[in-house]
Amino acid sequence: MSQHEIIAALDVPDSKQAAETVRRIGDGVSFYKVGLELFIADGPETLRMLAGEGKKIFLDLKLHDIPRTVERATASCMRFGVDLLTIHAQGAAAMTAAAAKAVRDAGAHTKILAVTVLTSLDNTDLSAIGVTRPVGEQVLSLGKLAVSSGADGLVCSPREAAALRAALGPDALLVTPGVRPAGSAVGDQKRVATPADAIRAGATHLVVGRPIIGAADPRAAALAIREEVERAAAEHYR
Repeated sequence: MSQHEIIAALDVPDSKQAAETVRRIGDGVSFYKVGLELFIADGPETLRMLAGEGKKIFLDLKLHDIPRTVERATASCMRFGVDLLTIHAQGAAAMTAAAAKAVRDAGAHTKILAVTVLTSLDNTDLSAIGVTRPVGEQVLSLGKLAVSSGADGLVCSPREAAALRAALGPDALLVTPGVRPAGSAVGDQKRVATPADAIRAGATHLVVGRPIIGAADPRAAALAIREEVERAAAEHYR
């Protein structure tokens, strides 16, 4: 994988719209996220379409169940050749280890990513469900646990990426949703940042949804974000 990947979020309701979106974006993006809405509607068909187009796949299912069930579900995902697959870090060490085992047993290239605290949540939300630690501390604690248990990296807010990079070292993947080019609408995300912010914080993959797929010209929007990413990376590593 390249140093910084842009992943377009296919937040569309069915495989027909997914295929049309991929066609419109063209060479602007080579990596796509398939989440719950699209996967439940037309998951296998969409994944086969992406593979057929030579695209890389981020399957964002946030698996969270008993370890044996997650191991079997992970094994089922392997047949689609996905590059990234999410689980919930709150499943704890045994569940994370079970997902990693399924990948090893399949001899697959898939990387397991743990989700710590959803980017739609803030301190008030955590307090309401009985978590007394602030978001940053909760993310760091769950992130360390997940990586030490076999996850290859984390899905995290750009705002927590710097602390996670410092804690986890250079090898962990850090995939950041909630990325919005300067001037874009925030939408339902509460912890967002620009592509440049995410790169400076240590992100390896940037997930961008509406600013690309909702643009009048998705390919042009994707290429503009790519240019912003490359410029920020050049400045950061100068």
